[in-house]
Amino acid sequence: MNQEERIVSATARRDDLAEEVSLRPQRLAQYIGQEQLKDNLAIAIQAARARREPLDHVLFHGFPGLGKTTLAYIIAHEMEANIKVTSGPVIEKAGDLAAILTSLQEGDVLFIDEIHRLNHVIEEILYPAMEDFQLDLVIGQGPGAKSVKMNLPHFTLVGATTRTGLLTPPLRDRFGVLLRLEFYAPEELVAIVERSARLLGVKLDPEGALELGRRSRGTPRIANRLLKRVRDYAQVKADGLVNREVARQALKMLHVDELGLDDMDRRILLTIIDRFQGGPLGLDTLATAVCEERTTLEDVYEPFLIQSGFLFRTPRGRMATPAAYQHFGRAYPGHPPLEQPSLFD
Repeated sequence: MNQEERIVSATARRDDLAEEVSLRPQRLAQYIGQEQLKDNLAIAIQAARARREPLDHVLFHGFPGLGKTTLAYIIAHEMEANIKVTSGPVIEKAGDLAAILTSLQEGDVLFIDEIHRLNHVIEEILYPAMEDFQLDLVIGQGPGAKSVKMNLPHFTLVGATTRTGLLTPPLRDRFGVLLRLEFYAPEELVAIVERSARLLGVKLDPEGALELGRRSRGTPRIANRLLKRVRDYAQVKADGLVNREVARQALKMLHVDELGLDDMDRRILLTIIDRFQGGPLGLDTLATAVCEERTTLEDVYEPFLIQSGFLFRTPRGRMATPAAYQHFGRAYPGHPPLEQPSLFD
């Protein structure tokens, strides 16, 4: 790739990012779905503003694409505060975290994505910062080293994780507000798609929105991604209007079936059904068979397949359900239990 192509590619990525950010709701009232979470968060924000204090530290946990980052930005807008964004893997040294913390102003929001991937040494520095708003620094090495305490402005730490079990209990317990995001209902995804279509200037009828909503795997990020690709198809192959038939044809080209399963979903299920007689199959063996990382299978694909009733976990491994066999037109090898004969037959 030459210099000009790199510039064009970088510009396209920036445009896609700007478009994605523009689709994010800015206020809690604009956020669609997660009603119980919104109610709890709204009360916490309203109480903190009434006391003129920063919001207590917040931890969002849930599967990828459900809106954790969006909610972090909403907290900053609702609290009328600045937000600094980073992620767990980026903070490699104690100095990295110290530089971020010392740059905060009173009331700022610090958002750490993938917070479960923080180094344990970094966590130890974060504890006093969260509890006492103090930073413990060690200056120098050896016998001449000394510990220095620095006062930090009161700030709100917002953490996001897809794997709560990997958080250490001391870190998890220091968050005052713990909120879980669930998969979205189809009608909520329809409302999200319709809102995004208005912002993008896409002509979308109700049936087209319904088709997109029910194939979006319960995830707003996927709904918006599919909307953009269907928009492209409608612009090139149709008159620009996304109706049910246009949505179906576009999603067929994208290999997204009527239940939202994509190529990898089908590969996972058919590998278990056809090559391993329905399971049980260990995760490492499955990851090798489908040429995918085990963490990607656990975090991205398995949650939806389990929620949809196509896959379940057992102590011995993953197994395909009768619904998966039925979806692919395969005969289920299991036999229904024999009925107890009636005494009156």
